[in-house]
Amino acid sequence: CYDIRFAAMFQAMADIHKLDILALPAAFTQKTGSAHWDALLTARAIENQCYLVAANQTGEHRNKRQTYGHSCIISPWGEKLAELPTETGVIQSPIDYNLLTEIRNNMPVYQHNKFRSHLV
Repeated sequence: CYDIRFAAMFQAMADIHKLDILALPAAFTQKTGSAHWDALLTARAIENQCYLVAANQTGEHRNKRQTYGHSCIISPWGEKLAELPTETGVIQSPIDYNLLTEIRNNMPVYQHNKFRSHLV
C-alpha cells in the first residue's frame, strides 16, 4: 500500500502496457488514510488515465492498529464511483471503456510526457 506514494512506479507500469484498471490492496492506517488516501488514489487514477480499484483494510486489529477502510473505485476522471467507508463487504461499478478512450483522446498524456523514456 505504501507504493501508491510513488507515481513513477505506476507510470513505468503504464509505459510498458497502458493501464485500464489498476487494483490496489492496502492497509493504510487511520492517521495516514484520513490525510492521504483519497488524494493519492485520485492522483494515480487521473495521471494514469485508468480506473483504480482500491481495497483497504478497516477496523482495529489485535495489536491495536487501526486501519482506515474507505475501499473505493475511482474513475480515470477522478470521480469516486463507489465506496465502502468502514464496513467490510463488496463494492462494484461499471467500467466505461468509451470514457477511457474519450479521456485518452482528448488529453493524450502518454504521448505528451517527455519524461517517459526515463521511467523504464
